[in-house]
Amino acid sequence: MLDKLTGVFAPRPSTGPHKLRECLPLIIFLRNRLKYALTGDEVKKICMQRFIKIDGKVRTDITYPAGFMDVISIEKTGEHFRLIYDVKGRFTVHRITAEEAKYKLCKVKKIMIGTKGIPHLVTHDARTIRYPDPLIKVNDTIRIDLDSGKITDFIKFDTGNLCMVTGGANLGRIGVITNRERHPGSFDVVHVKDSTGNNFATRLSNIFIVGKVRQFSDQSRYAYRRGQQAMGVPAQRKGNPSDHRRGARQEAGRQAGQQLNKDGPAHGFQINCYLQN
Repeated sequence: MLDKLTGVFAPRPSTGPHKLRECLPLIIFLRNRLKYALTGDEVKKICMQRFIKIDGKVRTDITYPAGFMDVISIEKTGEHFRLIYDVKGRFTVHRITAEEAKYKLCKVKKIMIGTKGIPHLVTHDARTIRYPDPLIKVNDTIRIDLDSGKITDFIKFDTGNLCMVTGGANLGRIGVITNRERHPGSFDVVHVKDSTGNNFATRLSNIFIVGKVRQFSDQSRYAYRRGQQAMGVPAQRKGNPSDHRRGARQEAGRQAGQQLNKDGPAHGFQINCYLQN
């Protein structure tokens, strides 16, 4: 027997900052995910008591559309959640701290010059921000302070940065941008490499930058190599060595590099990501 609350009978989201197919109604989050209510009437009673905040603002509409990167706060229980995708492309209940709940990441969708020459930018959640930093361009990610609504930091859309896929067949996957193909008159394609070494491609519109990858200086690499030599690790030979030998070399080099490399971890790069586990 089919569930009577799913399919065509599921709650329809209200019109709001996120698309119909890219949002999660508040009633689904409270009733089906958190199990804080059994019926829609109970969800309405919770919302009408002004317990639920989305991005720092009280929302009483039980079908209000919460979307990617939105912060849902329940002050009565002291809980905070950020809506992100899991590896299978579904919205997941991701708990965050009160400090993390003070900001959110937004993708820049449009930059324009408004009335009287005032520059504006529009984000993926329909925010309009005046007088942005001139260095911010379309497809960059900005960090917004939810209390003031101002931009506190931004990440450029660039090769080597960490991204999450927010649409298409690879929805929910995270990786590092390796290449961008420009196709005038069509869709630009971005190539991404995930943590397991798998490569995949998706449209530019599906990419959401979430962090930076900082490469080490030559001095750091020299110290890392000195650490490998101190531990008796031979230089990397051409070919494809067995996995256990490669793993032993990497582990020995990592331990030695941590002893000699003073300006960062020894695995070659450092990820500065705003998505906390």
